[in-house]
Amino acid sequence: MDFYIWLTMVAAALIISISPGAGAITTINNTLNYGFKRSFATILGLQMGYLAQIIIVAVGLGGIIASSATLFNIIKWIGVLYLIYLGLMQFVSSNVGFKSKKMTKEFSFKRSFLEALLINVTNPKATVFLLAFIPQFLAPSQPKFMQIMIICTTLICADFAVMSCYGMLSSTMRKRVNDPKIMRIQNRITGTALIFAAIFLSQSSNRL
Repeated sequence: MDFYIWLTMVAAALIISISPGAGAITTINNTLNYGFKRSFATILGLQMGYLAQIIIVAVGLGGIIASSATLFNIIKWIGVLYLIYLGLMQFVSSNVGFKSKKMTKEFSFKRSFLEALLINVTNPKATVFLLAFIPQFLAPSQPKFMQIMIICTTLICADFAVMSCYGMLSSTMRKRVNDPKIMRIQNRITGTALIFAAIFLSQSSNRL
């Protein structure tokens, strides 16, 4: 892959990751609740879900999802319902302070990781997007496997870097906030944003 083409891909990948979405919302919320270090459970889960999406496209299953309205809609509505569930959970979540022992005990690396993974895995719009994005950087005359590896690594690293930045910025806010009332507002804002993300996803189709 040409170096300048790769730089273009890096810029595109960063812009895509910076765009606010369910992954960014979840990263910010978990950082505010549990701290920057623990937010890596969420960030790693998002990357594993993203990796799964890239692999799906790379092996050609993405084309099946994009061409099959039924399969696309099944995956889409699983994602919609899951985001709505996460959003509603924010409205009923505990409103204790950030430094309380109860909040510390509530953290689960496994739960945070799996929730984040499912957010990306159950997003068929990402699959359709990757179907359009990846071919733009593939050279037919060069080995496909190595190119896919470069694209995969670039996309994952870009998203990891952006989500980590979201986490660091949220961590700065967290140090200034330790009020249950503010936390309650933050949880409701997060819940509302996740539900709106679900509504946006529900409007997607299997055509770009």
